[in-house]
Amino acid sequence: MIDKQARLRQLPSVESMLARGAIQELVKAYGRASVIRAIRAQLSGARRAILGSALVEVCERDLIHEIENTLTRQYKPSLRPVINATGVIIHTNLGRAPLSDSARAAMLAASVGYNTLEFDLETGARGSRLAHASGVLRDLTGAEDALVVNNNASALILILSALAKSREVVISRGQLVEIGGGFRIPEIMRESGAKLVEVGTTNRTRIADYEAALSDNSALLLRVHSSNFKQVGFVEQPSLNQMAALAGERGLLAIDDLGSGALMDTAQFGLDHEPTVQESVAAGVDLVCFSGDKLLGGPQAGVIVGKADALATLKRHPLARALRVDKLTYAALFATLDHYRRDEALEAVPVWRMISRSLDDIRKTAQTWAAQLGGEVLRGESTVGGGSLPGASLPTALIAIESESPNGLLHKMRRAKPPVIARIAEGRVLLDPRTVLPEQETDLLAALKPLS
Repeated sequence: MIDKQARLRQLPSVESMLARGAIQELVKAYGRASVIRAIRAQLSGARRAILGSALVEVCERDLIHEIENTLTRQYKPSLRPVINATGVIIHTNLGRAPLSDSARAAMLAASVGYNTLEFDLETGARGSRLAHASGVLRDLTGAEDALVVNNNASALILILSALAKSREVVISRGQLVEIGGGFRIPEIMRESGAKLVEVGTTNRTRIADYEAALSDNSALLLRVHSSNFKQVGFVEQPSLNQMAALAGERGLLAIDDLGSGALMDTAQFGLDHEPTVQESVAAGVDLVCFSGDKLLGGPQAGVIVGKADALATLKRHPLARALRVDKLTYAALFATLDHYRRDEALEAVPVWRMISRSLDDIRKTAQTWAAQLGGEVLRGESTVGGGSLPGASLPTALIAIESESPNGLLHKMRRAKPPVIARIAEGRVLLDPRTVLPEQETDLLAALKPLS
């Protein structure tokens, strides 16, 4: 029997491995340094295995195979495209809102070579990046001015830091919400240096509660829209018009954290009415902040619109530079907003195309898929998701696929090229065509046919 030392001596050296043709191909693909690290790691593992048991045999072909697998895993990007067949339209875990063709093209154009991010072609002088979205936002919302930062949470932090540091912000107890990732409004306010003043009760707050809480140190009245949960029954909140009027009478500012950022009325599609940005501006509040990648259907961003004086203060604050967005975000955001200005959002913005898609059209697609993949077409519900329209759903048609191991099938679907993300209900795998982009249908069927 060969002893451990003899087996160790049989292991190839790093240099001899590098001379192999298969390894040379890996060098071309991944670089010499990366391949050497992978070889050394595999040889170290082989030595440990041999020292653990003299019966271990190490084959050079197996070493090369493991080196290749290691490099493939290391170099595969973790951020990868997937097909969303879950029926959740704004799926936070899957990147929220998919961008329109125009938004993607605008990002590509802005990323190639140089651009006018901070350059004025008319004067030949330095320009401001803030101008790239402010004009279209003024047109769409009726606001006097606008500012874009990197998400809605940072928009609120900037507002509170610039306008209410060390001063009081009055908010209803029913609006002390927790947003995604465990972040809570009281914590955000504390980080900004503002002082939280809670009024009313969890379910009922009146304008008189706000008025009674005001002091010489008050700065803002804040409404936080509950876009990720809904209160029903014995509830009451003052209107934005009342809050704006009270703030104006007392020389304060009224702020509306709208969250999901709808520019269109969701009620026309059988959903609950989601307050729109235009409604908030028309109510007379000083500032409205909202997300760019939820119901707006654009890139991740925090958008602030409202009165010019208040926005001027925000723009001068040091945090405004720390929270500013890059050229790609501006390109995608402008292209997305331009769809609304051209009255083409229902056709061009994927989120709205999915929301407005007819049940008959979805059912036809489901029947086509079921004929190729097997499975039964069922009635079901799609959800908007992404912290928007809580509890609201849209009727859809689902493909239900039987499997001895539904979780095992989901795992295989996630390993397909491209990965397909679905869900399980009542022991069956469900696919919802509503959230599959039209250009992905061919890839979805090709990926799933071998599994059916």
